[in-house]
Amino acid sequence: MRFFKRYFVTGLLIWLPLVITVWVLLMLANTLDSLVPSFLSPEVLFGVAIPGFELVLVLLIILITGLLCANFIGRAILSRWESLLGRIPLVRSIYNSVKQVSDTVFAPNGQAFRQAVLVQYPRQGAWTIGFLTGTPCEEVSKWLVDDFISVYVPTTPNPTSGFFLMMPRGDVQVLEMSVDAALKYVVSMGVVAPPVLPQPGTPLPPDTPDVSLSSH
Repeated sequence: MRFFKRYFVTGLLIWLPLVITVWVLLMLANTLDSLVPSFLSPEVLFGVAIPGFELVLVLLIILITGLLCANFIGRAILSRWESLLGRIPLVRSIYNSVKQVSDTVFAPNGQAFRQAVLVQYPRQGAWTIGFLTGTPCEEVSKWLVDDFISVYVPTTPNPTSGFFLMMPRGDVQVLEMSVDAALKYVVSMGVVAPPVLPQPGTPLPPDTPDVSLSSH
């Protein structure tokens, strides 16, 4: 029984990450396929089924959209389109909220999720990993006495849900581990430890983002 358990667990640890990875990729591909209208399906266009055609088509549309909107004319058209959406009451609220979050997270020069931090949560003496997301807005800052920063604390093992906290700058400890390593550490519930950190005084790679919590 011990022999069976040992090798079964070993095989499970090998196959489980691969199966989950394939499952996530297939789910993503099916979601993208469902976005393509029926009149653009390969059966309608070519009369035969072509596996992955919808996925490639969606990726091409996204790429072409990015190329077109990178110039002046494309940005002007996009601005008119966003202005039109901004006049629709329900659509305006959803679209603007999603756009603000996506622009903040995916912008190349953005600072969202650029730094892993250590905070005491949900009580004093209990520590968890969070991610620096910026500083409180002006309206909120005027009600805060000290210098506060915004921190996102993800849940485990699903980091897409979590808690948004505004904490005193002095209560937040900056970590040298990368955001990817910190996410793995959170998702694995502490099982997958980050790599050994460089010793104090060791220069960081040139491409390491400079996000400091020191007061300006």
